[in-house]
Amino acid sequence: MAAMASLVNGERAVVVVFVARVVVSLPPSLFCHGLALSLLALAALSLDARADDPISLPLFKTRPGASSGILLGAVTLPTVMLSKLIQTWRAVSFKEVEIEEFEHLTMQYWATSACCLGVLIFLCVLVWCAPGDMRPLGLHSAWHVKFSLICIGLYTALCCVSLGTISLTGFNTVLKLLWMLCHGLAAVKLIQHLLNTFPCCASIGEALLVTSGLVLYLGDMLALSIAKASRLLIAEGLVRYGSKRSEIGIIIQGMLLGLLLFPSVFKFVLQIWECFLSKESSQSRTYNDIWRSILFFSSLGFIMTVIVPTWMEFVLDFHMHPLLWVFSFVFSEPFKRLSLCIYWVVVICASVVRFYNISKNSKIERILLRKYYHLMAVSMFLPALIFQPKFLDLAFGAALGVFMALEIVRVWRIWPLGQPVHQFMTAFTDHRDSDILIVSHFSLLLGCALPIWMSSGYNDRPLVPFAGILSLGIGDTMASMVGHKYGVLRWSKTGKKTIEGTAAGITSVLAACSVLLPLLASTGYIVTEQWFSLVVAVIVSGLLEAYTTQLDNAFIPLVFYSLLCL
Repeated sequence: MAAMASLVNGERAVVVVFVARVVVSLPPSLFCHGLALSLLALAALSLDARADDPISLPLFKTRPGASSGILLGAVTLPTVMLSKLIQTWRAVSFKEVEIEEFEHLTMQYWATSACCLGVLIFLCVLVWCAPGDMRPLGLHSAWHVKFSLICIGLYTALCCVSLGTISLTGFNTVLKLLWMLCHGLAAVKLIQHLLNTFPCCASIGEALLVTSGLVLYLGDMLALSIAKASRLLIAEGLVRYGSKRSEIGIIIQGMLLGLLLFPSVFKFVLQIWECFLSKESSQSRTYNDIWRSILFFSSLGFIMTVIVPTWMEFVLDFHMHPLLWVFSFVFSEPFKRLSLCIYWVVVICASVVRFYNISKNSKIERILLRKYYHLMAVSMFLPALIFQPKFLDLAFGAALGVFMALEIVRVWRIWPLGQPVHQFMTAFTDHRDSDILIVSHFSLLLGCALPIWMSSGYNDRPLVPFAGILSLGIGDTMASMVGHKYGVLRWSKTGKKTIEGTAAGITSVLAACSVLLPLLASTGYIVTEQWFSLVVAVIVSGLLEAYTTQLDNAFIPLVFYSLLCL
């Protein structure tokens, strides 16, 4: 009994409630998907409990101070996709979207789950081979592994049944399963690369979330490319994939994937260049940094202005260069969109200069100083989301692209920007960042952007796009500030989160929703939110912020988004 009780801690309990809330909301037609998610959660829970023993997974050096996070990392994206499936099923039942959209999301749900499943199998193998089998919970590690493998086997059977009922892509079930297998293998390879290349930068759960998201994103673009090639080379309609995509979505997807793949390309080009340079005189090496910088920026410019746009034009017919399409889109409403850009620039410059000086000269804790950026995000993104949502989509993509390019420059120490960017960024880091990789600004931007991007198209829940802004910009900020100043009662003896801070975060989000819903109704949105579901969503996400030791900017908006979709 004591052994079973030790399986449950605060974070795991909240995750179980989160998954259960989504599963009980499923219509009968999605019962198979909910059962599969439950099996995935049970397998991840068993491994998460086993990973409490530090010698269980000795292969990886994870972020100090964080739990393994395997359960949270394994179920978050599949649950997000399942919540989106529930929302799309409602639309199909009202004949507001085509069945192809539902089938496309079903494929994405199983692809995301396959990524998490592949990593769980990989972790099972590592745990099986790890020493010290008798340590955790007084149980043999083989019990955990066998239980997880039984859940995984049942999960695979359910996946086969579900994929057999999908007519999408024109392929048979075997080829669909091979496509899922490719996702799982790619996820295993990628998570090993991330954890080995960036040691002590992330927990396993955080790495699993990033891995499954990247594999799904790249796989989606690859499937679009394959479908387009089949229409050109084989026959029209033989291979179909997904619904019609927007130009903004393809531009963001192509740009981000190009930046993600660029370091590998540049590393290969750099090796060729250094091989050539070794044959030159030693005097020429004095200019190595300059030539390296020239090579970097020229390669980056060529890929982002030639290779990536060509890929975009192949996937979607733009009828003009994608960069020209962006300028045409911005200047289609020049007064509104340029005024918004000027407002953003003023807010960013004033805030960054002010907070940078404070971080250098003040004794204010950085965790509190960083919460001012959350408030800045609210002031920047909230008006744009209400009045210019499509332009905000594009702006999020551009900002994320700039962040990624600067991080690549910082990590590679590209002259002359590498060192100044490093010194500037480290002024805003905390214990969750490292010198190797700084991720906090990425998680804040993505936490606000992902609910907005995923809400494009059909959306019958008006608060869903605001999930990131509400949970991070208001809830997380108020919880930290009130908890730091007035908090006395702590949730745990070892943690810093307080009951007063959590209560303040939950109350502030509910208050913001009560103001936002009438405002949205006045601007033409059809408000259909149910207050019981809303209160449950706010409380669960607030408790997760209180208990989790993972990077909350990454997980809380996705959890809140999933619950709001219901």
